Amino acid sequence: MSSLMWYIYDFARKAWVDGFANAKSKPEIVDMPSRFRNFPVVIKENCIGCGACTASCPSPHAIKLVRDEDTEEEEGKTYPVINQSSCIRCGFCAEVCPSEPKTLECGENHFILPEFNIIPSSRQYVVDDFLCIRCKKCIKACPVGAISVVDDRIVVNQLKCITCGDCVDVCKVNGAMKAVYLDNIQEQRKLIAFVVDTLEKFIESHKDDLRALEHNRLLQYEYPVSKLWNPILEFISDEEIAKEILVNAVTRLKIRVIDWNSEECKKCQLCIPDCPTKAISFDEKTDTIVRNEDKCLRCSICYQSCSFSVIKYFLAKFSMEVNDNNEEVISITVKTSPLISHIEEAVQ
Repeated sequence: MSSLMWYIYDFARKAWVDGFANAKSKPEIVDMPSRFRNFPVVIKENCIGCGACTASCPSPHAIKLVRDEDTEEEEGKTYPVINQSSCIRCGFCAEVCPSEPKTLECGENHFILPEFNIIPSSRQYVVDDFLCIRCKKCIKACPVGAISVVDDRIVVNQLKCITCGDCVDVCKVNGAMKAVYLDNIQEQRKLIAFVVDTLEKFIESHKDDLRALEHNRLLQYEYPVSKLWNPILEFISDEEIAKEILVNAVTRLKIRVIDWNSEECKKCQLCIPDCPTKAISFDEKTDTIVRNEDKCLRCSICYQSCSFSVIKYFLAKFSMEVNDNNEEVISITVKTSPLISHIEEAVQ
């Protein structure tokens, strides 16, 4: 009975009545913490239209890229739209967003450092230092600042790169900026080996031209890409990827060609002990000097050892061109090795 009277007395107090009538939640319950992961907020002015957010989203139809209509003054803006009925608020879209400032915000814990921006991609862009002329056009074109100068070299930060390809589009030197595919590495190696072997055999088939080539003169040939295309697609079926790998290989390719005139060989065997890979041997059955092309490094040591100029040494360079008949061809330029002039000067 006394307990009941105590409750009635407590409820009748003015302080209790005021508290009940003016009840408010405590601030620590109402205020969202800074790390609260709500639905992503889109700041479309910052969007660069890379699509990283849609690629990272694990929920179907939760995010998509849209584009405003073009006007006379400017092109329509591309930006993501969040479907809150499908969004699970995981924040992956905000994590991978590479724009600075970010297009997508989803709580303080998703303003992460650029080194954690992981964008799924099957290729990486790299700079070929041999071909790069340091014009820095790629740096200006990169929308996320992934390209910079490091120790007087142009370097692509793979952790920031969104693989948009703008750097390749503005590069003035064919092959200086390359897309390296991370998948099918073994197939790529086989493709390149096939191209190199085919071109080398093509050059070696012109033995008469090679042997008649004078110093400081050039031989020029064209090899149709169409002859290579079907075998190339057997290694990599994706035509776009196969073409890019072919172009990247050809623009940097150099082949050293060894011509061995066995009919003029004096069989002195001076080249045999000097060969570093034992690619040269004497066949007693046929009484001839034999070169194993698979072991040969094309290092030119045999050429320098030969006292009778039986062995010739040439350098071949290549480039992708379109000829007068509008056919894609590999342009081949062959010249005698610079070693020839040095050796002749030494002999004289």
